[in-house]
Amino acid sequence: MTANLGHDELLTFDALMADTGRDMADALGCARDYLTATPRAGLLASVGQTIDAIPPAQFPDKRWFQRSYGRSVTDKPDDLLAGHQLFYITEQRRLFLDCTAGHYQMTWGYDHPQLREVLLDGIQRGIVWDNHSNVPAAPVKRLAARLIELANPGADLARLQADDSKLNTVLLGVATGTAACAAAMKITLKHYAGEKANEGAPVFVTLDGNYHGTDLFAQRLRGMWPEYFTNVEIVMVQPNDGRQLEQVFDQYGQRVAGFWAEPIMMNREAIVVEPWYLQLARSLCDQTGALMTLDEIQTGFWFPELLYMNRCGVEPDCLVLGKGLTAGFHPLAAVVYRGRLDTLQQYDAISTNGNAALAAYLGLGCIALVQGEAEHIGQVGEHYHERMTELAADFPDLLVEARGEGHMSGLKFRQVEDALGFHRCAVERGLWLRVHAYHEGHSTVLTKFALPLDIEVADFAVTAMRQLLEQRPWQ
Repeated sequence: MTANLGHDELLTFDALMADTGRDMADALGCARDYLTATPRAGLLASVGQTIDAIPPAQFPDKRWFQRSYGRSVTDKPDDLLAGHQLFYITEQRRLFLDCTAGHYQMTWGYDHPQLREVLLDGIQRGIVWDNHSNVPAAPVKRLAARLIELANPGADLARLQADDSKLNTVLLGVATGTAACAAAMKITLKHYAGEKANEGAPVFVTLDGNYHGTDLFAQRLRGMWPEYFTNVEIVMVQPNDGRQLEQVFDQYGQRVAGFWAEPIMMNREAIVVEPWYLQLARSLCDQTGALMTLDEIQTGFWFPELLYMNRCGVEPDCLVLGKGLTAGFHPLAAVVYRGRLDTLQQYDAISTNGNAALAAYLGLGCIALVQGEAEHIGQVGEHYHERMTELAADFPDLLVEARGEGHMSGLKFRQVEDALGFHRCAVERGLWLRVHAYHEGHSTVLTKFALPLDIEVADFAVTAMRQLLEQRPWQ
């Protein structure tokens, strides 16, 4: 039947979305209109409710997905329909406050109007969506320069380029954080092979609970797949345990190839790795000739300083960036590293969608927005975390402490059952947040608000959490 249709008919929403396209189009349009036209106070008052102004529609189910991702949901899936800044509406017409910035990556939330204008401006100017990495477009080259500027605040860039001991080299040919981490691991291994080949099998020192992507080697750093690795050793240490870190470096010495850390461990209950600990790791790496890598896939572009390394006063040998770099529009990641480590060949670390020009242009817009809103971001982040800290103090029988920093704040529960129950009730209330309870001892509810967060929304979220803690409906 479609063979007789012209391009215009084939490329309509109804045709592309198959049988239910027309109903979906109506629901989607009404949801977007509701989100953009309703004042902030009205949206907050309706969080958790069904929005009757949106017509019901039939949506595709998940029968073709893998089992771990909802394959069994073939009746009334309640997935995302439309979003705007901090709010989204589901297919079953429920309004949610997104407390996690999509999946920790949408720096400015859903459909930020200024970033949308940047995107359209780039398209209208002829900036291509993607292209071969051998011919990077101007926005990619400009983004590389901006990342160098951010990693070297106040530096003389002309002198910086000539000094290969500085962070003056950028790999932007990778699309995801996983690929960027893999590139930094390869840089570390190449450095070890060149400088310490006679020392024996390389040792990677990582923090227990680390998450550096889903590549096989990255997961090995988490303790997975040990049966497939015989020529590299992984030693996990506890974050902020300085004595243990010194003991490990004393034990392995020159065999340490690299030390890896995330400044805020979102995969381990939002533990903040203290600046003094990172500075100690920097000193130990210098003493043994090991490379220090900071994985800022989570923290990058979420604080007034843009890069958390500047916030904690530590300069790594490799800095990994991703997620928030392009505000969720298109995956683009980067490794910023010292010039002397520039030993990988062109195709040693590359993604088909790395160096995407339009994504890089949007990344420049994201950076400019963070810089323009830096004072507001700092004030709101501090206010929100203070309110979360007050919650922990007010409910000591349920909560151990508030974790994280700024917009990246969580609540550590004493009992995993309470964390799971609170999470379930929070989602029913319309607060989309996460819970870490899949490892023994983990019992933390996590948030990572997008940067349009303001005092009004922060207070609303904390008040809603307080009410749940007072009522304890899960018990």
